[in-house]
Amino acid sequence: MTRRTALFFGAYALTCAAACAQIPADAEIHKILVQRVGAGNRGIAIVVGVIDASGRRVVAYGSLAKDDSRRPDGDTVFEIGSMTKVFTSLLLMDMKNRGEVALDDPVSKYLPASVKVPAHNGRQITLADLSTQSSGLPRMPSNFAPKDSGNPYADYSVQQMYDFLSGYQLMRDVGSKYEYSNLGVGLLGHVLALRAGTTYEALVRSRICEPLGMPDTRITLIPAMQARLATGHSATGAAVANWDIPTLAGAGALRSTANDILTFLAANLGYVKTPLARAMADEVSIRRPTGMANLEIAYAWHIQTKDESTIIWHNGGTGGYRTFMGYDPKARAGVVVLTNISTAQGGDDLGRHLLNASYPLADVKPPAEHD
Repeated sequence: MTRRTALFFGAYALTCAAACAQIPADAEIHKILVQRVGAGNRGIAIVVGVIDASGRRVVAYGSLAKDDSRRPDGDTVFEIGSMTKVFTSLLLMDMKNRGEVALDDPVSKYLPASVKVPAHNGRQITLADLSTQSSGLPRMPSNFAPKDSGNPYADYSVQQMYDFLSGYQLMRDVGSKYEYSNLGVGLLGHVLALRAGTTYEALVRSRICEPLGMPDTRITLIPAMQARLATGHSATGAAVANWDIPTLAGAGALRSTANDILTFLAANLGYVKTPLARAMADEVSIRRPTGMANLEIAYAWHIQTKDESTIIWHNGGTGGYRTFMGYDPKARAGVVVLTNISTAQGGDDLGRHLLNASYPLADVKPPAEHD
């Protein structure tokens, strides 16, 4: 090897070391999970999936339910909450590429004429505004008043959403400011399903899950998936009911597994060929400010930068689950963290730390024993 060649490969190695982040070994990940779940069969489960150039692997710990001898794995089912929003925006990009919608189409174009979607200074809310969390709509509608706090979205109807939109006045210009809105992305999923002439779940399955080979990502669980569902828990460790989200499904209704999400991340990272490649690239083709340091938003995905490293991510939370998925496009590495306990921290810190060790791990204590 010539000196010039040696210098070249030396420089390449240094560059790769900086760009190709090393995800910790399985034993190190397992140790973190044990610390968080604690001893005993409490019914708390954490499943971590990682993917990089060396392949994909799953590390899991805990149990599917209290006093249940089954251990979680890559096929254990969890509610993934707001991670659903990424799928909704991917549908938007796919439908845009098919010529079925345009990003600057007003939302009102796809709703009944009786629905009066609010506007501000002559600017209408577009499909892109909903996807980038800049529509001006609030996080939740003011007429959201669940009869059952344990399943809060179950009785919120399409007519209630229409009534709220027709009576709401925007407080600022559309597109002028980031404001995270479950209502906004739920509305986006609703209008995309109307445009396609089907249900939101059927649209996700036909346009995303079937082409990618994700059989365990859906809203309505078949018996085999129900049997693999990890019981959800509140932050105190008490078992809680699952959530049903019929009207705002596009904001958080999907259930999935670590293996399915790894398949999704593999497609986003370019490890597998998919007809959705263009739509996935389109989904991260823009950057808009969120008002928070080092954090921007694309279409649903959040973009976090630190030390010249970028993590593209979204998390999720329901009454009994917290979830995270993210990837580093430069290092071509991805991580999913699924938990069946709805703590404030969830697995966000763990997901970021596995992608970039400079993000610290939170001091998470195991939940106390619960009767």
